[in-house]
Formats: sequence, structure tokens, C-alpha cells
Amino acid sequence: MYRVAVLAFDGVFASALTGVVDLLNLTGVTWNRIHDQPLNRQFEVKVVSRDGNPVRCTNGIRMAVDCSLEQMDQADLVIVPTIGGKLETVLAQEQEVLPWLRFLYQGGADLASNCTGAFLLAEAGLLDGKTATTHWGFSQQFRHHYPRVKLNERELITRDGNIFCAGGGTAWRDLTILLVERYCGADLARELARAFVIDVRNDLQSIYAGLPAHSYHQDDQVQTIQAWIHEHYKESTSLGQLAEMVHLSPRQLQRRFTTTLGEPPLQYLQRVRIEAARKMLERGTSNLAKLSEQVGYQDVSSFSRLFKRHTGLSPSHYRQRFARTGALTD
Repeated sequence: MYRVAVLAFDGVFASALTGVVDLLNLTGVTWNRIHDQPLNRQFEVKVVSRDGNPVRCTNGIRMAVDCSLEQMDQADLVIVPTIGGKLETVLAQEQEVLPWLRFLYQGGADLASNCTGAFLLAEAGLLDGKTATTHWGFSQQFRHHYPRVKLNERELITRDGNIFCAGGGTAWRDLTILLVERYCGADLARELARAFVIDVRNDLQSIYAGLPAHSYHQDDQVQTIQAWIHEHYKESTSLGQLAEMVHLSPRQLQRRFTTTLGEPPLQYLQRVRIEAARKMLERGTSNLAKLSEQVGYQDVSSFSRLFKRHTGLSPSHYRQRFARTGALTD
């Protein structure tokens, strides 16, 4: 059987931890029970904490673990669940985990994180130069603290070598099915998904993403442009006009904006417009010509292509999927 270590810590998101444990422990089990077949267990799963003591999950549940870090010195797979508590607090208290992660990785173990669990992999330096994802709402903070990581928060799951990262929320389900397929083959993975009624999709995480609520930087000129964009996103503008507002050359603004936020100002403007369009579609807006004009685009087809590139769905499909029940349409 494959040996799996699932990391537990104070502030862990309980369902992301227990859900992974359930799925791995029941691979080759639940489907077989349903069909009256011999059990075919695939994984030996251990829940591991820093010192072997129980942990307090974000929801207040106190959870027992199987062993300490030093008692788990070999594994085929290490899974880091979602950090549900305050990131800075958990990262500070779990510093002893970092050399353990590096040791097992150097020993050939696969590493996998869900959601903000990627912060622990990044803190250990294991994501430097690698492609990764995390919860879209924490992407700006992640990028600020770990600039060497090739963060792609649009993706639901990334793989770089033998390091896997999943995006936010319940992406651990998709991640676990993928890992089962890696170790046990496509047939067992499909059986597991069907047994637990998991609809495995290849959606981009960007379908669910909004603009980050906070800007983790102190560049006053960039903040000035951000504020203007959020207030005037409907208006036509150019890089030169934006640069003139803060007395910079277009090249200087482009460089400052990209260094600070990871994207140039006109791309940021596009994201603000797309976010405004999302909200209108979620309210049930169906007139695409009117909507595209209200968010700064005169050409409906260009707007639709841009919307799909950012979200992975066309405006009409997005409205069908996310419009609130009872929303008024125009």
C-alpha cells in the first residue's frame, strides 16, 4: 500500500483534512462494498502533527492524530490541507514542519497542497521556480511573499514535477481524485468519484474568482491608479493618460504596476471591468450589448471573448450558472 502523511496543525480546515483522509482510505473499498466485491485498499494514511499531540481545527473540533513528524520519516505522498486560521500565525507556529517537508521531498515523496496549504510549501522554499496555485482570494498576498513562485491562480490544480497544488475551497476533492489516478489508475479513480458522487470537472478556478479585497503593497502611485480605475473603469483611457496622472512615463508606470501587482495597468483595468460584468450577470442581466457598454466595451463580441478568456465561461453560460434565483433581468 502507498504510505500517505496528511499534515494536521492548529488552525487547519477540518473538512479539507478529514475529506482527503476519507477518500484515500476508502479507495478500493466503498465501490467494492457497493458491488459486493473483495476490498482492495490502496493507501495507508497517517494524520501527522508537529509533536504528535491533538490539534484544534478552525471549526473548534479537537482532532487526534496518529503520530509526530519524527515518527513519520518516510512517505510516498504528503498532503498539506487548507490553512483555515490566520496565515501569519499558522506559518509562525509550524516552522518545524518546513525541514520535515524538505526531507520527505528530497527522499522522493510527492507533495500536494490544498488552497492556502500552498503557503507552507512556499515557506519551505519548495515552490521556488515552480508553477503553483492557491485560493484566488489569497493570490496577491501569496505573490507578494513568494515572488519566486510561478503562481497561476486561474488554475484549479497545478502540477510541477511531483508537486501538486489545488485551488480554494473544496478543490481537495478534485486533487484527491487526481492523486488516486496517479497511484492507482484511471479505473479506480473513476470508481471512487462515482461512489462518492463527485463531479470531477476541469473548470478554471477563475470562474469563482473576484478581485482581491486587499492590496499588499505600499506604492502610493500604484494605489492612486488602482483607485482611479475602480471608480472610472467605464471610461476609455490609455497607458499614457494613466501615467500622466501620477507624473510617470508610461514605461515607468508599466514596470511599477507589474512589479507591485503582477500585471500591467491596462490588464488590471480589464479585470476590474470583468468583475463588474460578473456582478451584473449574477444579478440576472441578460442584455449583453447594454452590459458590455456599461463596463467600458463597445463591441459585444470582443467583450464576450475577453470575458471567456478571464473566467473560462461565456457571459451567457456564466449567467445561467451563477445568476441568483429570483434575480431581475433587464
